Parts: sequence; C-alpha cells; structure tokens
Amino acid sequence: MNYQQAISTIQEKLGQRAPQRLKIPEFIPSAIILPLFEKNGEAHLLLTVRTDTVAHHKGQVSCPGGAWETQDASLEATALRETEEEVGIPAGHITLIGQLDDFPTITNFMVTPYIGTIPYPYQSNINREEVAELLEVPLALFLNDQHFEMKEKTFNGKRYPVYYYYFNHAIIWGVTGFILNRFIELVFDYNPAPKSIRSDPRNEAYLRENIVRKGTQNYKDKG
Repeated sequence: MNYQQAISTIQEKLGQRAPQRLKIPEFIPSAIILPLFEKNGEAHLLLTVRTDTVAHHKGQVSCPGGAWETQDASLEATALRETEEEVGIPAGHITLIGQLDDFPTITNFMVTPYIGTIPYPYQSNINREEVAELLEVPLALFLNDQHFEMKEKTFNGKRYPVYYYYFNHAIIWGVTGFILNRFIELVFDYNPAPKSIRSDPRNEAYLRENIVRKGTQNYKDKG
C-alpha cells in the first residue's frame, strides 16, 4: 500500500472518532506503538520478536511498548519511552498520529495502542534482553486473506477465536494479532475474519467472566 495514502487514510479515520477507553480494576496500564515507515514507497510496520527471557509473551511478535511507570506523564510518554528502550528509536524521531481502542489482555494488562510514524532508515539499538529481532512487515500483508488464519484456543475451559498472520518465518498472533485486526478493519474497512471484534476484543460475556475471575465485580467504560 502506498505510504502517503495509508497515512492520510489513518489520520482521516482516527481523527473522526474518540478511542474507546476501558477501566478495569487491577489491570496494569500499558501502551504500545504501531510504528509505520516508508520503504520503497510502500507502508511498512515495525514489529519486534520478543526473547525467551522476558516475563510475558515469550518469543511472540509484539509492537514496541510496555507498562506505565511512575515517571511517565502519560500513556503516550510510556509508549515513546518503551519504544526507545526496546528498539533504540529516539522519542523525538516518532510522530504519533492516532490512538486506537484500549485492549485488555488475559495477562492483566490494559493496552492503549498508538499509531506513529518513524523515518526510514530508522535509528535502532535493540535491547537484547527483550528483543530478539526486528520485523519490517508490509502493511499490505494485513489487507488480504492470503497470510491470515483463524484458529480456536481453549482458555479456562472455553474456546475462543485467535487470529494468525504469517510473515516469512514469523507468526503474528495473540494480542498483537487482535490489535492489528481491529486497526485494519477500523481504518481500511477490511477484515479477513468472519466476525468483527472492533467493539469488543473477545465478547462481552468473556470480559465480564474474566473480571470476576480476577476478583473484581465490574468494569467501567469511560468515554
């Protein structure tokens, strides 16, 4: 997909709506960036492959980011700080152009995703304790069903759909697969899955059940 066209569409679509914010007690606030860049005139997305030594989501493909810390003035600051710490891209080289809906994970994180642009070639100095490698994924990969598959996984005795995107030797799935699926549908009106998860990352019953399981009684949707 042409880079300038993609950025224009993202800014237009995200500028027309307020992102859905979720507040679930005891979930850990965190933020990620979907970093876009222009390579050979086409839009690409920079993703990371996590090492097998990190605490969560070992070996999985992720967007740069992490948990909010007390020195962070905002979740935007969290996303920029974590990207610089993990990948080595200075915060000043990242331009945030939009925000997506919050996404609660089964590992108790409330993820706030941002869309950002970075220069290419980009400056990088990856943290080898957290990042095994960087992936430069064409945005076009997510705009057809050739590299997509939906499977079901069992969690707490129930089966749920899981999205998989295949890129060379890497498999993009889990939270990253869900967030990218919602992003592509929201902005580009395309979804290779048979059912949309834009309004809810899994479904209302699952989310309520997950909250009760964690010892909380309700959740509040702000905004």
